[in-house]
Amino acid sequence: MAKKTNFCVVDLVFLLVLVSVSASERTKTVEFNVKPGGVVHTFSEGIREYECSFTYASQGGTNEQWMMSVGLSEDDRLFSCSVWRPQGKSYLFFTQFKAELKGTKIEYANAYSQAATGGQSDVPLKPEEFTVGDSTVTHNDGKFSAQLSKLTAIGRTRHDEL
Repeated sequence: MAKKTNFCVVDLVFLLVLVSVSASERTKTVEFNVKPGGVVHTFSEGIREYECSFTYASQGGTNEQWMMSVGLSEDDRLFSCSVWRPQGKSYLFFTQFKAELKGTKIEYANAYSQAATGGQSDVPLKPEEFTVGDSTVTHNDGKFSAQLSKLTAIGRTRHDEL
């Protein structure tokens, strides 16, 4: 009887490990540096065939620590991407930005001049400061205030059940 109990416990542990591995394959959060200097930089992260790329140029200050989180829904129909500065507000002046979701069509996106932190709320950019396309979120020349601290986008994948 003891052997059967141990076997069940081992099966249960294996199943839990398998479930946690599967869940971890559906989300990734990584840290990266946003570098000033006016040079265009791109940072990308993906899950399976879906990818989020954040391209930007900024001025002023020194490198800032930012985060990118990507996720794929359990039914493989939605892919999300969030890029943000954990400290809430960036002190860099962005001359341009673009987020691109590869393999999806964007259904929702927003950009913020301040990310929620320490009791503060997200402060969205004005709608005229950026444009949401089928697969990109891009600053609008001449209308973008140069303040960016967070960007989120959710795209519908082209995953179809047979």
